[in-house]
Parts: sequence; C-alpha cells; structure tokens
Amino acid sequence: MPKTTAKSLSLLLFSQFVLFIGVGAVIPTIPLYGKEIGLSSAMNGIVISAPALALLFLAKSSGQFADKARKPAMIWGMAIIALSDLGTALAPSLLPLVIARLGLGAGRCISESGERGILADLAATIPELRGRVLASQQAVLALGIALGAPLGGLVVETYGPRASFLCVTFAALVALVLYCFLPETVEGKALNLSDVEEESTDTVEWSELLQESKWRSLSLFEIGAKFGYAAKLASIPVIASNILPGGAIGAGSLISAAGLSGLVGGPIGGLLVDKYGAKTTMIITGVTSGVGLMSIPFALQIPNLDTVFPTWALFSASVLTWSTSVAAQNPSTTALAQELAPEGSEATAMALPRAAGDGVYLFAPLLLGTIADLDYAPIGSECFFAGLCGLLGTIVLVRQ
Repeated sequence: MPKTTAKSLSLLLFSQFVLFIGVGAVIPTIPLYGKEIGLSSAMNGIVISAPALALLFLAKSSGQFADKARKPAMIWGMAIIALSDLGTALAPSLLPLVIARLGLGAGRCISESGERGILADLAATIPELRGRVLASQQAVLALGIALGAPLGGLVVETYGPRASFLCVTFAALVALVLYCFLPETVEGKALNLSDVEEESTDTVEWSELLQESKWRSLSLFEIGAKFGYAAKLASIPVIASNILPGGAIGAGSLISAAGLSGLVGGPIGGLLVDKYGAKTTMIITGVTSGVGLMSIPFALQIPNLDTVFPTWALFSASVLTWSTSVAAQNPSTTALAQELAPEGSEATAMALPRAAGDGVYLFAPLLLGTIADLDYAPIGSECFFAGLCGLLGTIVLVRQ
C-alpha cells in the first residue's frame, strides 16, 4: 500500500472511530428518549425517521457537491451534524426535536457523500485490496459503536437520555477538526455549495443509472436491508431494555456486542469480496441477516425454550446473527457500488442506492412501531417483518 494512501486512510479511519464512539452512545438512547417524553412507539418512529427526509432529498445534490471536492462536503456536513445533535439534546418538545433530527439528516447526507467519495478514491489506488480496505472501515465503525454503546447506557442511567447527545456533539466536533488535515483527492476543489453550482455539472443522472438492471437491483437490495437498521433503532433497544438484565445498561451492552460482532463480520466480508466478488457476498449475508431478524419473535415466544436457554440469550443470539451478517454485508454493497460507478461521478452514483435505502426511514420506523403497538402481534413481530423485507431484497439481487 502506498504511504500516502496508508497515511490518509489511517487519519480517515481514526476520525470516524472517534465519531462513532459518540454515535454508539446514542443508538440505545433514541427510542428511550422518546419514551421519557411520553411518545408512543409510532410517534417514536416519526422522530427516528425525520433524518431520512433530508437524506433523501439532499442525496443527489450532496453527491454532486462531493464529486467536485471531498473535504468541504465532509467538513460542512460534520459541522451541521454537531449543531443538530446539540439541538436534539436541548429540544424542549416534539417539534424542535423533529427539526433537529432533520438537521442531522442534512449534515449526514453532505458529510457521508464526501466520506464515501474519499474512501472510493483511496481504494482505487489499491483495487486488489478494495474489499479489505472497506472492511477496515467497517471494523473501525463497529469498534467505535462497541465502545460508545455501554458508555451511552451508563450516561443515560446517570444523567438522562439528553446527555448522550452531548457526547456525540463533542465527537462530531473532534472529527471535524481531524477532517481538516485530510488531503483533497479531487483536483480543483470547491469551497462551498455555491462554487459547485457555478462549475459545470457533467455528472451522471440517476435516471440514467436506473435504466440499468444492476443499479435497480442494488437499490432494491438497500431498501430491504434498511428495514433491519430501522428495527435496530426503533425496536431492538426497547425489547432489549425489557428483556435483558440491567435495563438501559443491558440494552447498551447488547448494542456494544453487536458492534463488536462487526470486528468479525467486517473482515470476513472484505475477504469474501476480494475472493468471491461483491454480489456473492451480498447474497450470502442478505440471507443470514434476514434469518437473524426473523428468528427474534420465535426466540421470545416459543414455549419451554427458556428451560434450556434463557429468553434473553436467545434474543441476543438472534440480534448478533443479524449484526454480524450486516457487518460482512457492508463492504460488499459499497464495493459493488464503487465498481459500477462511472468515473468522475462516484459520489453521485453511490448516493443513489444509499438514498433509496435512506428513504425507508421515512416510513419504516413508523410502520414497525405500528406493528409493535398492535395488541394481537407477538413481541418482536416487527423484527420478523424487517427480516422478511431484507430477504425479498436479496431475492431481487439473485434474479438480476
């Protein structure tokens, strides 16, 4: 690996490691925060889905911005993230809370477009190691979440849910400063959105990409997979806090364990991508992740299983099956998008399946929360539904 690539990649990964310690602190907090202020599961879903609105509508313009210059997108986006998480911590009611979460989605959309672009640029310098480079990012993010989640649970128990959002605000500010030291990987960088708009926009159109079956199937796969992430945000922490010993701390510990499973799944996924290809890896992990989620209600409901294994252990095993699978899946989906993306429009093209998946957050948390609120639905039914959606997305990919 060239020294310049290794240095830039190391700084990028360290920055994201710091950021995701903060992200891990809030993952078990979001639904519990809603419960504290009296929101139902369905209303909690609205709060959780709010960032998806900005993610969806800003995806294309953010990708075009990042294709002109990676660093400005990363820095401006991270600044908005920090401000939005601070707003979440200080929000006195539902309306400002939703506004703050919309701001978070906008910041994420801009920053992540730049991050995906610079990672693609660095991976392009060592194409034979593309899978392992992407897996290293997945492992770093997983480790950050693993460290942050139990800390978040402890912060919630000690200071309340709002305090965890102050943690991620600080982490975002640290990441912003570190991003300033990264090299710009696109020549003729722009400094802000107005500069990008004044430059020629010779970038690919999403409508052109969607004419190709490969991009359609990749987008549908992302849609199915994102139901699982919606369940992770809206349902799994609530179930875990009721099932696991320790309440919020127990839920945080499970999220931490799920993060640590990424240290196993990520490298496995990277090796599978480099050896067997991205699509094959996506199919394998799509099946195992779907089965993991679909097994949750059975783990919680099948009579007499708790005489052999505690219910919480079976539930945890199902969650960890899903988390390990999606950790292995992430390098493959990114690798396939990078392989298909037209040169010079990498960030714009890669934003298409991401936007399709993020669009799921507009309705999936609300839908899953509604299923959870049904009187006749067994506990964990919403997780079964999420896993089924993931399997359907995998079937579409197989048929492509």
